[in-house]
Amino acid sequence: MTYSTAAEIEAAIEQLVTARTLLIALDFDGTLAPEVDDPLEARAIPAAQEQLLRMLDFADTRVALVSGRAIDSLEHVAHLGDRVLFGGSHGLEYRLDEGDSPLPMSAENTAALERLDALMHELADSAEGAWVELKPAGRALHVRMTSAEDAERLTNEAVTRVEAEIPGLTTRFGKNIVEFAIHDADKGDAISRLRDYTGADAVFFAGDDTTDEDAILVLGPNDLGVRVGDAPSAAQLRVAGTAEIAQVLAILADRREAVVSARTN
Repeated sequence: MTYSTAAEIEAAIEQLVTARTLLIALDFDGTLAPEVDDPLEARAIPAAQEQLLRMLDFADTRVALVSGRAIDSLEHVAHLGDRVLFGGSHGLEYRLDEGDSPLPMSAENTAALERLDALMHELADSAEGAWVELKPAGRALHVRMTSAEDAERLTNEAVTRVEAEIPGLTTRFGKNIVEFAIHDADKGDAISRLRDYTGADAVFFAGDDTTDEDAILVLGPNDLGVRVGDAPSAAQLRVAGTAEIAQVLAILADRREAVVSARTN
């Protein structure tokens, strides 16, 4: 797999930064922050954090995090202050300028979530290292710290049992995670909503996971998608890891600051 060259990255960013209103949206885990065993210990690398904090102050520029994490978890690890926008739980939750958007939950939804919770914990208890992440509209079974054999068994059994016992849920696969949600949404929905909310003329999005492809696939010709890692992707640019994303953000911040400053002078 070939990564984008510095010249390719700079050329793509030069076209993007002239947008009247720019939305800069990023996945968190694996994109801004290295993957860790305990998700609550994840932190964006300082070089990336610095650039995001910098761009939060730019005129006509909004910064958002779009993640599979619940918003409370995302806020706990992000440390970006009040001006950042959040799209959490794969586009089911939002924290915008006016506060949180409530997640609709019927009695049927609540009952399904309770059944899902019991099933996921039963499966997690069957293998050392497995654990369940609680989300407002679903549950994620993490198998990163299990043996390869247990990871495969748990993932297959989770899918089989959920389909049989709680039909109609949305299933997503991530890195060492299988997740089930009682509402259907994805990161593409999050990008579309955040674009409408901010009135963005162009969107920058970077992500590293299969679920991030949903966001990349809704980007238009004036937008820019970046995929971290070597998995197949529809993104225009590809970089190796979090350190390279920080470099991309530094170029983006420098170019955007110049454009914004020129407009105000």
